[in-house]
Amino acid sequence: MTETIGHLPFIVGSYAAAAIVIGGLVAWVMLDYRAQRRALADLEKRGLVRRSAAARPQRTMAKAEERA
Repeated sequence: MTETIGHLPFIVGSYAAAAIVIGGLVAWVMLDYRAQRRALADLEKRGLVRRSAAARPQRTMAKAEERA
């Protein structure tokens, strides 16, 4: 039991370091997600649209109706 108590600071420190690293990674991903969303919104505001945007199929349908 006394050996376990002697290693307790190392174990607690290891868990704390892991928690800090994981928390930092989560924060980094969240901040990057926000930055990417802002960049995408800025590009869409300038008139660029994504290929996966819902507006494109509607334009395709309008062109098909014009041809018919």
